[in-house]
Amino acid sequence: QVQLVESGGGLVQAGGSLRLSCAASGRTFSNYAMGWFRQAPGKEREFVAGISRGGSTTYYRDPAKGRFTISRDNAKNTVYLQMNSLKFEDTAVYYCAATSSNRWQQGEYDYWGQGTQVTVSS
Repeated sequence: QVQLVESGGGLVQAGGSLRLSCAASGRTFSNYAMGWFRQAPGKEREFVAGISRGGSTTYYRDPAKGRFTISRDNAKNTVYLQMNSLKFEDTAVYYCAATSSNRWQQGEYDYWGQGTQVTVSS
């Protein structure tokens, strides 16, 4: 089992920035690819970004490209999502996820955090 705890969400004005963090525990962090998902009210959860086990490869879906950066620090068992130029439509609950699968770029994840709310005011 991998336990994931997100932090860093909050209220920000459009055009602003936030950095989300996700602390992992329970298993060897570097054995897992990590990802960020989000779910807006009334919408399905969507895959935002992922990062490989060692951190050398990242993957972004369209909403995140050019604005968000995913990174990880395996020594600290933590993955980050830096979000810049935030838009109203980025408002959602953001979830951290982990997977031992090689299909991490396809959004296949096994373990989930509880989520952190990001609200962007227009």
